Amino acid sequence: MKIHWFHFPLFLMCWGLQAEAATQPLSPDTVVERLHGTLIRVMENADKLGYSGRFQLLKPVVDDSFDFLEISRIVLGRYWRRLDNNQQTEFVNIFRELSTATYASRFDSYSGESFRQVAKEPFKGERLMLRTELVKQNGETVPFLYVLQPQQEKWLIINVVADGVSDLSLKKAEYGSVMKREGFPHLLAKLREKIEEYENPNKR
Repeated sequence: MKIHWFHFPLFLMCWGLQAEAATQPLSPDTVVERLHGTLIRVMENADKLGYSGRFQLLKPVVDDSFDFLEISRIVLGRYWRRLDNNQQTEFVNIFRELSTATYASRFDSYSGESFRQVAKEPFKGERLMLRTELVKQNGETVPFLYVLQPQQEKWLIINVVADGVSDLSLKKAEYGSVMKREGFPHLLAKLREKIEEYENPNKR
């Protein structure tokens, strides 16, 4: 497994939580546990699944764990308001695909890692912060911090801070720079290129 960003943008869970989640609102803990559990499953079966299989397994969980509309608004900042509805929808969809593709690419092997929750604490307004750790086989740990907010009777992730690096801040700086220098079509092209690189790593 390559632990650099998306870093992400994770600990073991009881698989029964997934069935339970379908009948009641997901708590912040359950949202993160479900994501972590899926990542563990993906890592353990990485070779057998291949990139495509990892992507398909991750997609519904990633879609259901992150508030991609809110994240898109934040990372594009003032540029978001300059887009029409179709452009906003297109960006959210591509950004969602890129997020899943990044997970599928990064979590591509298993070496005995596990994940554990460390703490849960209030953040800004109604938001909460979940502190977790990736525990490597040798006992070393990598801190992961999740920021979640309530959305229609469920909790969704809006940021992941991996080993002190905020994914939201990185993408806001990167995407804002592209929007300023090259514009929206170029940003979409760059995101599509990144997805293609993950799908076909030998073409890089």
